[in-house]
Amino acid sequence: MFEGVKQVFGRGGLDPRKMKRMMRQMSIKMEELEDVEEVIIRMSDRELVIPDAEVSITEMKGQKTYQIMGDAQERERETKPEISEEDVTLVVEQANVDENTAKKALEETNGDIAQAILNLKEE
Repeated sequence: MFEGVKQVFGRGGLDPRKMKRMMRQMSIKMEELEDVEEVIIRMSDRELVIPDAEVSITEMKGQKTYQIMGDAQERERETKPEISEEDVTLVVEQANVDENTAKKALEETNGDIAQAILNLKEE
């Protein structure tokens, strides 16, 4: 079993032809994505941004693995509150405004229904 591995890696390093042959035998496909501008990994509170990333895809047994290489920059993630239709309807009814105005007021107050209604009634 290790005989093939010794032949590929050996003392002189990696033999690309033997490596490609072994990958073909194991049904492994690799491809490099071209013209990648940036990769963004979003987490709940922050983002990792990798500009000019090198991305390669390895496919084996129907599963794809993405390998990303580059220098990551971390930044805080801007979070917008989720505004439900129920919240918009409540503001429409209480402040006697149209839906767009109510939604905009909720966005400005980060979803604070009471503050949105007060702000609209003051106008």
